[in-house]
Amino acid sequence: MNNFDRIRIGISLGVLLACALAERLLPRRVPVAAAGQRWAANLSLAALGVLAVRLLLPITVVEAAYDAEAVRFGLLNQWPIYFPLKFVLSLLLLDLLIYFQHRLFHWSPALWRLHAVHHTDLDLDASSGVRFHPAEILISAAIKIAGATLLGAHFLAVVAFEVLLNATALFNHANINLGPLDALLRLVVVTPDMHRVHHSPSREETDSNFGFNVPWWDRLFGTYRAQPREPHETMALGLDGARDPEKLDLFALLGRPFRRAA
Repeated sequence: MNNFDRIRIGISLGVLLACALAERLLPRRVPVAAAGQRWAANLSLAALGVLAVRLLLPITVVEAAYDAEAVRFGLLNQWPIYFPLKFVLSLLLLDLLIYFQHRLFHWSPALWRLHAVHHTDLDLDASSGVRFHPAEILISAAIKIAGATLLGAHFLAVVAFEVLLNATALFNHANINLGPLDALLRLVVVTPDMHRVHHSPSREETDSNFGFNVPWWDRLFGTYRAQPREPHETMALGLDGARDPEKLDLFALLGRPFRRAA
């Protein structure tokens, strides 16, 4: 494990613990499913995804960006750009890439079968931010490697982006009541209330609020939805036809994309 991995994991664990504490102190909703089974399944999916990436991909996204910069490959490496500007542009373009990647996983029936695992969670809390099928994590990592290379993103910006992406995914899935602070925060970051709309079983609401880090892309491309039709406290979460907690354990989630009725 390199220093970058240690930093990213350390920050992610810190954010996870901070969100879990905030969820106890300021909960937004009353859970409907057993937390122990959900957390075990969600964290196990994340661990299997990390293992898949390490075993099956020959290079990390940070290494890809570093190698591209060394040979001046990629869009942002074609001109001499002042480092702070290149850093910010790299962050923004990578975030835009993830926004469109998320939309792709909703648009493509084959990719949706994988991404639907994320949407089967009957509650949302910080652990939901890592609830992704290992195959989706693998595909996402490959897309980020290709994107960082073609964009010519600065490798330090890639480091910062990976840390931010992990941290914001934990935060915007958290079961935290931000009160009036939500309206202010969602000007610059995706908040839990904003992202919760995306986890409605209604396809109209599911196909909105695709952003992970910033809300600007949803506003720019017309996919922003301020509030769900039902109140946040009582709105349904998850997917219709997948509401039995006993059928949402780790092995069921791993096999879900490959079942005919997924």
